[in-house]
Amino acid sequence: MAPVAQVLTSEANGNASVGALGKRKDGKPLKVRSYPKFDSLEEERLYRKQHLAAAYRVFAERGFDEGVAGHISVRDPILPDHFWLNPLSKHFSQICVSDLILVDEEGTVVIGDEPINAAAFAIHSEIHKARPDVDAACHAHSVYGKAWSVFGRELDMMTQDSLRFYENHAVYGQFGGVVLDREEGARIAECLGDGKAVILQNHGLITVGQTIDAAAFWFLSLDKTCHAQLLVEAAEKGSGLKRTLIPKEEARFSYQQVGTPEKGWLAFQPYYDEILAKTSGSFLK
Repeated sequence: MAPVAQVLTSEANGNASVGALGKRKDGKPLKVRSYPKFDSLEEERLYRKQHLAAAYRVFAERGFDEGVAGHISVRDPILPDHFWLNPLSKHFSQICVSDLILVDEEGTVVIGDEPINAAAFAIHSEIHKARPDVDAACHAHSVYGKAWSVFGRELDMMTQDSLRFYENHAVYGQFGGVVLDREEGARIAECLGDGKAVILQNHGLITVGQTIDAAAFWFLSLDKTCHAQLLVEAAEKGSGLKRTLIPKEEARFSYQQVGTPEKGWLAFQPYYDEILAKTSGSFLK
């Protein structure tokens, strides 16, 4: 498998060069943001940590925090069987690069002075182990995500945004309390398969991505998709209204426009820019 930077950059360059939308009227190519190239693994480590800290701030802005619940992880590029995530009791809105904790595949803290959430290790370690193509994972108890999770159903493909998850999400249909057992984490990873998202019954959402940016954006979009589905379910009941689903052929085609790793990375960049401006970059310290 090609390195993630190569995959994302080639996709972005390909999108920029195809058709009139990739060029100005005078024929000059338009600039499309793409995953950066790094001169060293140390540079890439810093980039991943900065975007991880930003993702926590973005999640806080959208109310995805709930006490010590919720966690986002990113694989370390230097030590691929290690990952970075948040300290146990630090609020998402306060997390900076210097707060991030590095743990090994056994959950032992390698860098950092605070413990991590035990559930974070149980879930994330097994996902990272089962999916070497995945460099980031997000889990939080967002309101619409956990509301939809009680139905134990996959989402209907009825909006353009829902198509990001076409044949690419699953439902983990059992609730076993707080996930503290690595075997439970392994079962969640198995349910995820090669997809990008899992709806945990009576619990919340998990999304994964080749980059922290993509994983974070998939989570933002998945929670909004749950919200839209809940609204449709409520509006349809007793009203005589009937939902129209998107046909499979159109859904499959549209997924390539909205659901690829490069599109997920790109879609998160405005959120990164916004939180950078709002905080004057305070999370970078």
